[in-house]
Amino acid sequence: MSFKRVTWLMLAVLLVGLLAACSATPAAPAEEAAAPAQEEAAAPAEEAAPAEEEAAAEPQVVEEPVAQNGEAPGAGARHICAIGGADQFFSVVKNGADLAGARVTEAGSKYTWIPLPNYDNIGPDMAKLEEQAIAQGCTALAVPVWDGEAQAPALRQAIDAGIDVFMYNSGLPLLQDGTINALAYFGTDEYEAGLAAGRYFATHGSVNVRCVNTQPGAVNWQQRCGGLIDGATEAGGTGDEIILPAEAFGDAAAISAAVQAALAQDPTIDGFATGSAADADAVNEALQVMGATAQQGGWDVSLTIQERIASGEALFAIDQQGWLQGWYAVQHAWLYDQFAMIPATNVVLTGPALITQDNVEVVLAGVEDGWR
Repeated sequence: MSFKRVTWLMLAVLLVGLLAACSATPAAPAEEAAAPAQEEAAAPAEEAAPAEEEAAAEPQVVEEPVAQNGEAPGAGARHICAIGGADQFFSVVKNGADLAGARVTEAGSKYTWIPLPNYDNIGPDMAKLEEQAIAQGCTALAVPVWDGEAQAPALRQAIDAGIDVFMYNSGLPLLQDGTINALAYFGTDEYEAGLAAGRYFATHGSVNVRCVNTQPGAVNWQQRCGGLIDGATEAGGTGDEIILPAEAFGDAAAISAAVQAALAQDPTIDGFATGSAADADAVNEALQVMGATAQQGGWDVSLTIQERIASGEALFAIDQQGWLQGWYAVQHAWLYDQFAMIPATNVVLTGPALITQDNVEVVLAGVEDGWR
């Protein structure tokens, strides 16, 4: 290779190096300017490291949307009210209603349980409580309807005032025939429950049964006793009622005396159906006093009823899932009032289901803990 060619080659290499150096020169300030930003970005990451360690050490708790920011989306001055009864069964109903009510308050609205003091004057007293709900500014109301004639006018006033009315526990026929224009009903079909009870009595040896009615005229008790008599008759037995005044509800002495008198008059009675735990206990006492072998069954569950079923002293109990009634009534009243959400069917059944010796142990824990 000649000296001239080497010289030109060296000049070319030098020229390329100079061009590269010139093109790289403007990038230096950009790199210098980026350095502080990178350092600043790194600082928060280092500070956040302990928080990441803590998050890794403890499981995350994911809040449900209903409780975000302390209130539900679109929450306003919502006030969900529920009227409830005055016995052991309704203490379980209230457990379900109160849990749903707690979610209502977490979402930024208000919940109120309005208790009936007793069942002595049920129709007029319920009407007063419905009027009270209007005066308290309830925006949605869940209510049992035991006396349609007495309660319907106040419920119409509530609906006219813009209150969303839901029925639960009792009153299904009055929704079905249009007497009360409620949005939905949560509970059992009491006539179907009565049919099932009458048939079960008859197919298990009790062919002359009595329905112990301590709430004469109440919608649900009329259905219960009517269904019981029809079910027993269809299955080849007979049935009738022992009617006591409303003040006798839960009155052990009055119920026991009435049952003893009925047995004295007709010793062939071999089955008694009751509508509450307290009434069932009173009938059990009467049978022991009389030395009678009549079988027992009926509505409501309690520890004593469950124990009698397990031991064979009682034949069955009709479970209508009172806790679930309270939960559904308050939950759905709020969901409709707040978001206009409602089940596709306006009748949501929680029963009936028969608790017998075959399945009594399954539900016992729920009874002990106030869920059934």
